[in-house]
Amino acid sequence: MCTALTYNPKDHYFGRNLDLEISYGQQIVVTPRNYNFKFRKVNDLNSHYAMIGVATVMDGYPLYFDATNEKGISMAGLNYPDNAYFPEFTDGKDNVTPFEFIPWILGQCETVADARQLLNKINLVNIDFSAQLPLSPLHWLLADKKEAIVIESDKDGLHVYDNPVGVLTNNPTFDKQLFNLNNYRSLASATQADTFGKGMPLTDYSRGLGTRNLPGGMDSESRFVRAAFNKANAVCEDNEESAITQLFHIMHSVEQQNGLDEVAPGKFEFTIYTVGYNQDKGLLYYTTYQNNQINRVDMNKCDLDADSLTTYPFIDKQAFNAIN
Repeated sequence: MCTALTYNPKDHYFGRNLDLEISYGQQIVVTPRNYNFKFRKVNDLNSHYAMIGVATVMDGYPLYFDATNEKGISMAGLNYPDNAYFPEFTDGKDNVTPFEFIPWILGQCETVADARQLLNKINLVNIDFSAQLPLSPLHWLLADKKEAIVIESDKDGLHVYDNPVGVLTNNPTFDKQLFNLNNYRSLASATQADTFGKGMPLTDYSRGLGTRNLPGGMDSESRFVRAAFNKANAVCEDNEESAITQLFHIMHSVEQQNGLDEVAPGKFEFTIYTVGYNQDKGLLYYTTYQNNQINRVDMNKCDLDADSLTTYPFIDKQAFNAIN
């Protein structure tokens, strides 16, 4: 079902888990500035900001799951079943179909503030990529180095929420996810004082009692609370290695293990990949379910003025560091 979040210890980072029961042949894709994005109902972008992300390439077109552009704004689409609603074509609007949404925003915007201006006129129109590849029910986390927002297209219209915690999972709607955090306001990284009642011999029998009621389920509400708490309390040293290591620990704290979330008889949703972006430096890091070594791709080592995609297949085989 997926989790995405921001993490800003010094540099600015954006992380995402893709949780599904099947793979779509996704890979790392760098789209240079002169690749011609052909859109269905709005003007093409034949010159735009370069971007790096995870995508499935179909008929030469990158269908991005998540990405970051060269200006440091990041975006991820997450599953939003039963709530997502994409209207038909609407006159007077920018009719962008959801599979075009990430490149349409990242191709033109340097900041979330820029994106807000585009969102004022957008209609996420109900047009499938193809008969064989219908639209997925999605909502999106969009973040730059200063702020994050959530975009949800529901039956009652398009909602753009400020996201002060920088976390997104799945259902319910984001406003309800955010309100639900109130139920966990007593969580703490330190063990709290005994307020149960007078005259009772209650002891701190274990470390970590401040997190005693932190939810641990695979469901989207539990992952939202856990991710928000873990990132809010995470600490790291002032260097890239420590920050990326901590980001992946946060993301892996809400990953789904194969066998724990049965979505159909004998089929289990699990975390296919975890990706982390350094938004300041154009770096993409990833692990996969089969390979938990952190791998890195630097978009700046590609020709960003080219007109064709650069792709890197996932390294999906476990790498062991043999000591003897």
